[in-house]
Amino acid sequence: MHILITADGRSPITQNWIHSVLKLGYQVTLVSTYPCEDLPGVENTIRFPVAFGGFASAGRTSGGMRRMIRGFRPLIQLFRNSFAPTMMRNAGHRFQKLLEGIKPDLVHALRIPYEGILASHTPPGIPLVVTIWGNDLTLHAPASRGLGRWTRQTLQRADALLADARRDIRLAVQWGFDPSHPTMVLPGSGGVDLDRIKTVAGEPLQSPHTRDIPRDDTWIINPRGIRAYARTDVFFQAIPLLLNRWQNVRFLCTGMAGRNEADVWVQRLKLQDRVHLRPVLPQEELWRLFQRSMISLSITEHDGTPNTLLEAMACGCLPIAGDLETLREWITPGVNGLLVNPCQPQGVADGMMLALTNPSFVRKAAEMNEKIILERADCREVQSMLGTFYNSIHTVCSIL
Repeated sequence: MHILITADGRSPITQNWIHSVLKLGYQVTLVSTYPCEDLPGVENTIRFPVAFGGFASAGRTSGGMRRMIRGFRPLIQLFRNSFAPTMMRNAGHRFQKLLEGIKPDLVHALRIPYEGILASHTPPGIPLVVTIWGNDLTLHAPASRGLGRWTRQTLQRADALLADARRDIRLAVQWGFDPSHPTMVLPGSGGVDLDRIKTVAGEPLQSPHTRDIPRDDTWIINPRGIRAYARTDVFFQAIPLLLNRWQNVRFLCTGMAGRNEADVWVQRLKLQDRVHLRPVLPQEELWRLFQRSMISLSITEHDGTPNTLLEAMACGCLPIAGDLETLREWITPGVNGLLVNPCQPQGVADGMMLALTNPSFVRKAAEMNEKIILERADCREVQSMLGTFYNSIHTVCSIL
């Protein structure tokens, strides 16, 4: 079967998903909405920038320009939400012509804005599978009238739906998806290779950005970086509340080095001695940090099932996250992790303190989380289920 995937080819989630699809023996064409490198095993990689994606090539953007863009990110996002949807009809016509030459057996869009919107122009004779990412329906779809209309059109066109949380299947129906069509809930990156993670996580730290971090204190890691839906303010405000009660702890913040928002909070709260801001790190180095950290924090107001959540659980790192419906599908508070109010610094600090003073709870949670990953997120099982799903969609649509 020849599967055409529309996705952000730069994304580790996309790359892991495509790796899973290739292992099933399918032929893959990637239509990337951002400039990206060719991926091993992919039949053809087509750069098809939409929604200003052509401006996102780090290789053609200076460091100063990237910093300026980050500083105006909220304004840029507002502009994109307002104007990018108006460009999608023309992009859709170009996408249809592209499909005429490629003739895939199935099209799969990895998230709705803007890859799913583009793929919603797939002609009726070709089955369309859409994957919902955690913020597609709660953050992006309501962001503008245009995005809302395109989200509804995408879900009405979809022949099948994948999501990493049951909540999103329910919300998709409210946004126009036909509940009689096939659905499946699978981890968004194609599952977790627990054996590989354990092997890699046990190796010495290898990045120059991590070797200088003192080893004598307890580590708490925030792997989410700066995101529109992450409460960076609450995270930093919780730190001094914890340090007033527990000093021997250090905070590792990946994806925050050089980010003005993080720098301002560190300086304002005088956290330079206890907070280590680091750039985005390779996935394997992140696993090593999870292995050495006691707690992983994810203080967000919108989310599906973050891959960092599953990876932290696989490494024995206790997850503390915002109390969201999607995360309750993985975390039972007080049993295998903690869920806190993402708007209350004191609640975040109390959650960290509870974990630090209860090592037996952290140990038991780690044992339980390893079993959960094996039962629900093992990459081999996920790949098998994905292959069955793809084949069933293709067969049913061929008959119709």
